Amino acid sequence: MAAKSSAQRAGSRIQTPAAPAQIKSSKVSEIATSLDRLLHDPMRLGIASALAAGGEMSFTDLKAALNATDGNLSVHARKLEDAGYVACTKGFEGRTPRTEFKLTPAGRRAFEKYLDHMDALITASRRGQR
Repeated sequence: MAAKSSAQRAGSRIQTPAAPAQIKSSKVSEIATSLDRLLHDPMRLGIASALAAGGEMSFTDLKAALNATDGNLSVHARKLEDAGYVACTKGFEGRTPRTEFKLTPAGRRAFEKYLDHMDALITASRRGQR
């Protein structure tokens, strides 16, 4: 029996959010509960946002951009990596270790879907206030 990759194992735990077309006709509470819980965490959302805007970023640059600790960034980046949203490349620059992160195509799709969900939630909430 072949071993499952960490992304496959994590994929079985990730709740798949509703498609954006379904959101437009949904109630606010339904939209809110269909958000991608993996991306909804503030640190993981920050990582995805920074990578979406900045492309590939080093661990050091990402840490500075998010004002994160080494441990906090490592834990949250690993969760995104396990889900297949972020790719991590480790190497050396001279003798100095260098870790680079970038969004995978699946991560970019999940991030775009998350933004669509948030946009729909904001729109639905504003409609309800009128």
